[in-house]
Amino acid sequence: MQNQNPDADRVFHALGDPTRRAIVARLSLGPLSVSSLAQPLDMTLTAVAQHLLVLEESGLVRTGKTGRVRTCHLETAGLLAAERWIRGCRSVWESRLDRLGEILAEPPDAD
Repeated sequence: MQNQNPDADRVFHALGDPTRRAIVARLSLGPLSVSSLAQPLDMTLTAVAQHLLVLEESGLVRTGKTGRVRTCHLETAGLLAAERWIRGCRSVWESRLDRLGEILAEPPDAD
């Protein structure tokens, strides 16, 4: 398992904020404009735009502008870095737990 992964670091940093997780959750239902994303949040459009910038830099969100409307889309490929990291951790722990199970299943030594 690799300890240093800049892509995973950026994704986990982006998802470490509850507002950004809420934005990702809403975008998982489909594309939304920045103003639609900002509507239920108790913050300015500028603050929402800053959160979106972090999400874009992490590869989780893509935005595009058509006319005066900026639309945001979830980039599921951006989640792959986090998924790979989690999968690596899981395989390490599964092998450790399998070995522990083998040790516990061995009959005790008769001294």
